[in-house]
Amino acid sequence: MPDSKPTLITLTHPRSPAAEAYRTLRANLQLASADHPLRTLVVTSAAPGEDKSITLANLAVAMAQGGQRVILVDADLRHPSLHELFDAPNERGLVTLLDEQDALTAPPLALVAEVEHLQLLASGPPPLDPAAQLGSARMDKVIAALQKQADVVLFDAPPILAATDAAILGTKVDGVLLVVQAKHTSRDHVQQAKERLEKARVRVVGVALTHAAADKSLGY
Repeated sequence: MPDSKPTLITLTHPRSPAAEAYRTLRANLQLASADHPLRTLVVTSAAPGEDKSITLANLAVAMAQGGQRVILVDADLRHPSLHELFDAPNERGLVTLLDEQDALTAPPLALVAEVEHLQLLASGPPPLDPAAQLGSARMDKVIAALQKQADVVLFDAPPILAATDAAILGTKVDGVLLVVQAKHTSRDHVQQAKERLEKARVRVVGVALTHAAADKSLGY
């Protein structure tokens, strides 16, 4: 990964094999949830440094390009990054909705100019206790309010082994997608993450493998 900002490949190179892989992920999620539609989804990883946020951002773009109304929420309140990926302000956001009683009547959402149907809800100011806020009854109201405005609401959450936030938030949504980076994520970390999610009775809808080598023998 270069030192510069990670690339939203679904925007910069929409005809590339990588962008097509995100559209395949979009289709697989739709097929896997045919009996239980995914209206709300948390995307996380086992440990830090596994590109969960850029994976989620590209998935959100792919879903919006497919015609779905998407709200992308930065619920990684410890290390938010989605506002940087989309060059959006972060003065107000999810924490604003959680802290201010009247904020739900006018959610501080930002339209993503490059993508029709996609809105971003940044993290907002850093909270004192992220896990407590994500697990609060107020968070249930925020999720319900966002669902009324979109076909799907996607949440970025901290790595499972780094904080309890993803497991807590996972109990409030339709499912969790785990991002695993090829030749980086350890098998033990994946197993531990899976066990923590199962202990919390969270529905794991699948795993997205990133940085996998392409099989050029297929001709695609």
